[in-house]
Amino acid sequence: MAGLDGKVAVITGASSGIGEATAEALAAEGAVIVVAARRKDRLNDLVGRIEDNGRKALAVECDVTDEEQAHDLISRAKEEFGRVDILVNNAGVMQISKIEKGFSEEWRQMFDVNVFGLLYTTDAAIEVMKEQSSGHLVNISSVAGRRTQATRGIYSGTKFAINAISEALRQELLENNIRVTMIEPGVVETELPDHINDEEARAEIDNRLEELNPLQPEDIAAAITYAVAQPERVSVNEILIRPTQQSS
Repeated sequence: MAGLDGKVAVITGASSGIGEATAEALAAEGAVIVVAARRKDRLNDLVGRIEDNGRKALAVECDVTDEEQAHDLISRAKEEFGRVDILVNNAGVMQISKIEKGFSEEWRQMFDVNVFGLLYTTDAAIEVMKEQSSGHLVNISSVAGRRTQATRGIYSGTKFAINAISEALRQELLENNIRVTMIEPGVVETELPDHINDEEARAEIDNRLEELNPLQPEDIAAAITYAVAQPERVSVNEILIRPTQQSS
């Protein structure tokens, strides 16, 4: 694998879970890190740990559902470090419930964060990457982007959208030397279930976590590191990663 020394990586949703683990993993490989989320105190702690290990990092408070803030995030990265080589679109929410319950505010929030937030940051990053004639977009999807089930319909809809957007981007950006990877985790032990307000759906998730040995954020970070560290001639388009005991 090629090294990441000097590469500038922007990671959204970096205040916990997969985003936090990815920031630390890419920094360990030599990348300069820009972490973004709404919880600035958590970001500052993360940046402190990265800098303590002799790496460069910047924390940017950002709500990706605000198009201006999302664009400013990419601008800050370029202004501070001169380029943007990797964008990891990790910010996401999972508020599952049966559609018949009509939690329309939650539907909107999932599409705002999972889909529109990704589009806003990606739009800005593409402009920078085209100027460089290189770059790598990593979109965090889910096994739910391949199949769905009861209570997952809207969440899966956002992840199916990410998969479609990722493949379209891959084709659109071939001539610009910009690679696109979608990561599709199965069950991961993160804060995502904390966003679930429907008690029935939350109990289902809790039971599932108890029944198998879930993936850890570091497992997904390792997959992301693998994809972005490949030589430029190699484009890893898709990684599906499940716990060993997860049947579907």
